[in-house]
Amino acid sequence: MTDIVNKLWGFCHTLRHDGVDYGDYIEQLTYLLFLKMADEKGITIPKGCTWEALKKESGPALIDLYSEILRKLRDEKGLLGDIFTQSVPRFNNPVNLKRLITMIDEEEWSALDVDVKGAAFEGLLEKAASEGKKGAGQYFAPRVLIKSIVRVMRPDPRTNAEFTICDPACGTGGFLMCAYEWLMEITGGAIERDIAKRVKTKTYYGQELVPRPRRLSLMNLFLHGLEPHIYLGDAIYEPYRGKLHSCVLTNPPFGTKGANQAPERDDFTIATSNKQLNFVQHVMNILKEGGRAAIVLPDNCLFEDKAAEVFEILMQDCNLHTILRLPRGTFTPYSPGVKANVIFFQKGMKTEQVWIFDARSNVPGITKKERPLGPEHFTEFEAAYGKDPNGQSKRKDTGEQGRFRRFHIKDIKDRSYKLDITWLRDESLEDANDLPEPQDLAAEAITELEAVVDSLRDIVELLEKEEGVEE
Repeated sequence: MTDIVNKLWGFCHTLRHDGVDYGDYIEQLTYLLFLKMADEKGITIPKGCTWEALKKESGPALIDLYSEILRKLRDEKGLLGDIFTQSVPRFNNPVNLKRLITMIDEEEWSALDVDVKGAAFEGLLEKAASEGKKGAGQYFAPRVLIKSIVRVMRPDPRTNAEFTICDPACGTGGFLMCAYEWLMEITGGAIERDIAKRVKTKTYYGQELVPRPRRLSLMNLFLHGLEPHIYLGDAIYEPYRGKLHSCVLTNPPFGTKGANQAPERDDFTIATSNKQLNFVQHVMNILKEGGRAAIVLPDNCLFEDKAAEVFEILMQDCNLHTILRLPRGTFTPYSPGVKANVIFFQKGMKTEQVWIFDARSNVPGITKKERPLGPEHFTEFEAAYGKDPNGQSKRKDTGEQGRFRRFHIKDIKDRSYKLDITWLRDESLEDANDLPEPQDLAAEAITELEAVVDSLRDIVELLEKEEGVEE
């Protein structure tokens, strides 16, 4: 995909002279990729809206036809209409539109062993991030990490007629896509007809705040023959929809940008403005009894004061059985300095012990080119996790020199429910040749300062409420 992304990125610069900005270009690109891939897969598209019809035209007639195609698809009922909601053409110059159609037509996109539109979209966002362009604003969990999480979580809808999978911050649908691809891989695509219908129409759910990633998520799953339910809206600040799920896999948005106030949700026990901690509370609420979850969280969510309060409640209602400390630089190039973890828990039973796997200490930091994130970074973790998706496999504590340790609930309580537990001496941080880049250290400091700001904001909010009561 790298060569293709570079080609598409290069064309982005050309289009800017035509008044098509970076965001609009990505959106138009996804419309065209969708039509091309639907043609490759033989998916029925309304008459006159096909890729073949589009690529035959040129000049002003091409712009007219493209506009008409978007209008027709926008007016369609069901999932197609959902995908093309509010779609409008952005091309003024038919020559540029023709060039892009020709460029797309040169590839057999369905034959590429990647989530094409997601990879192109995220690849272009990476380009924007690495070139310092502001406003990209979205991080995406690397596919390598998503696939590892899916392999240990085993989201198999065949196990239960009511089994559903949800990502309440689904972005371009990476977790949902990988969950379905995992199912196809372990079954060889051979699923009983009645189960296949349920998998297609009643299994994959999501929510996304931003229209463009949501559109991509719908497109990706549609092109895989699925009919997902992906809502546009704020999972945290809007009222809870009431739907419960068997498995939740999610990477909530990092950072503090947003409403900067605690949501007014009766189902949230702890009032905090920290978005990630609110997502933890949201996930607890949308899980069925016995349901399982995996959530990607930045380090500050394991140690700040409000985090301790949230995790105390989580451990009473759920079995927080596993924490994975991710390698430094996992989110390169979006934010190389962000340190993150994955927490795994099951609802409906108290936490008795927490297993922590340290995939960070003495592991060289991830970089885009020299040391990219690969499956090998998680091989040992997956083996240690075991085959039981609820973390109940027989496990071995590898001791102070190993990467996998067990901590009893008493140890956690003694630490006031703060989970930033380390035991390995990270010698890589003492090696001057392997120290993080200055900008990464700065980003890390910002992350920690944001955690302090969150705590101060919560204190101010509490004081303001108390003053209101006194009056």
